[in-house]
Formats: sequence, C-alpha cells, structure tokens
Amino acid sequence: MRKVASHLALGAAGLLVACCLLLPGLASADKDFTGRIDKISKKKMIVDNRMGDKLTFVYVNGVTVVEGEKAEWSKLKKKDWVTVTWKMIDNPRKAYKVVVIPNPKSDDD
Repeated sequence: MRKVASHLALGAAGLLVACCLLLPGLASADKDFTGRIDKISKKKMIVDNRMGDKLTFVYVNGVTVVEGEKAEWSKLKKKDWVTVTWKMIDNPRKAYKVVVIPNPKSDDD
C-alpha cells in the first residue's frame, strides 16, 4: 500500500513539473483574431468578428502591416477586414502583425 502511494505521489509531482514547463509556452503562443475594424486611432483599434466578439488591440512600435498600399498602421481605416496576431500573455492585447484581407462576400455593409 505504501509503495502504491509513493508511486502516485511521484507521478503527481512529475505531472506538476510538466505543467509548469509547458503552460508558460502555451500562454505566450501567438493568437490570431479576424474581423472588421470597428474603430481605429493612432494608439489602438477595435476589431469586430461579426459573431459577437470585439477585441481591442494597442499599437506596438514596429507592428507589421501586410497588404499593398496599407503597409502601415496609419493607412488602416474603419471597415477594413484584418487578421491581427497577438500573444495570450499581453494585457492589454498588442497588435504585432496586421494582415489586411479582402471583404467576405457575406458582408452586409
């Protein structure tokens, strides 16, 4: 009985160490959010995915904006469709990469 308990304790300790090593890596993973720009300023933008989610992203020096003539934050405008890359650990969310995408065909506006 004592041997089984010690094996369970050792297994639990191993699981705890594995979680401690893996979770920070998962938390810092890059995330993408796609939607239409609802509001934008020099310092932040609000993106609406049209399914009830709106996320606010703040400007980061060196943000990469990808798409032809809109190769910088100041060229983005309301109603542009974008995919924003950010990290889960950011608070507030920081926009590290913004990709301008074509408007979906189902857009009512």
